[in-house]
Amino acid sequence: MASDTEYYRRTAITRLDGLSHQDHDLLNATVEEWLDGCNIASNLAWKNEHTQSGVRSVAKDAVRSDTGLNSQHSILACHEVSSSIQSCIERRKNGEKATQPHFTLKSITYDRRTLTVCPEKEQVSLTVLDDHSRVRAYLTLPSNEDGYQYQYLDDEDWEYTESTLHYRDGEWYLHLGYRKEKPELDQRVGSTTQNGTVLGVDLGVNQIAVTSTARFFSAGKLNHARREFERTRGNLQECGTQSAHRTLQEVSGREDEFVKHILHSVANGIVQEAIEYDCDGIIFEKLDGIRKELPEADWHSMWAFRKLKKFVEYKAEERGLFVDTVNPKNTSKRCNECECVRDGNRHGDEFECRRCGKQNHADYNAAKNVAELYLLRGHQPSRGRSLSQYALKSGSRTPS
Repeated sequence: MASDTEYYRRTAITRLDGLSHQDHDLLNATVEEWLDGCNIASNLAWKNEHTQSGVRSVAKDAVRSDTGLNSQHSILACHEVSSSIQSCIERRKNGEKATQPHFTLKSITYDRRTLTVCPEKEQVSLTVLDDHSRVRAYLTLPSNEDGYQYQYLDDEDWEYTESTLHYRDGEWYLHLGYRKEKPELDQRVGSTTQNGTVLGVDLGVNQIAVTSTARFFSAGKLNHARREFERTRGNLQECGTQSAHRTLQEVSGREDEFVKHILHSVANGIVQEAIEYDCDGIIFEKLDGIRKELPEADWHSMWAFRKLKKFVEYKAEERGLFVDTVNPKNTSKRCNECECVRDGNRHGDEFECRRCGKQNHADYNAAKNVAELYLLRGHQPSRGRSLSQYALKSGSRTPS
């Protein structure tokens, strides 16, 4: 019987230290067997199965017999394949191309049966291969105890759960998964606010996000990295060898991790901005309408926007904030001062109203519109709060 318990979920990333040459070899060998196991399961399940139980039924025995993985890691490999196949199904539903999953990225999944965390010693123990031997390593943690990892390691309310081990640039990195039970809704929210405040967020290409309080999250670093990844992918595609194809998938995996790291940082900043201004909720534009507002946003931008909103949602929920959306129509053309809507009001990153002459950064003007239009159109969160204002800074603003 499935549990009805809901959890907050977080990831603490740290590098492993204190590994011998033999430990490195054992971990490398385990990852290679894991990749073989995932590809075996993918071949057997791709056409007919996609649930965890379905993939296990057709593939677990083959993975167990044809690789050096132990029983638990064979099951985890089947679960990994199930998740990838379901992701392919979702992409196809959205009209995107999705081919059979092939696993090349050097990473492996661990759970509480295959990974032991010793917070007091800042150590972990990881199962390797079929003989049930273990590799022990130290966690490389910040010398300053303000490091975010400590809030999970040192708090008994957070329990470690499914985690992933990654090999990058000659080092092993452990992405430790943690979870904590969510309290009952009425306990988490407390009394409602009669005159609540919302924070408006505009999404863009040059600025990942801009808030109605004039906080700018630049996309410069992200866009530069994406161009570099794109250049590398182009060179590998021209090469066309099987080795280049494997490297191409590894590069794509590294790019996704880099983007997620940037988006987590932006999500944290947005939530902190809402808390600082005593907001009750965070308002985004509806993503299904943002393509018309941002025609230059490619598929990767849309994927990043969806990820960012998802990260903000779960981070905000833990802090008792709601997240909602508003139709983005005219948010980039509407003057926040006089409400004039004209196509000629916006010129790239600059906004100058053709009626009243008000000038401002276009994304900041749009962020204020997102929040104001949410209030004007009478949206109400499910908690039944009465919202009457939005958080902002007056005057013209530019990125610092």
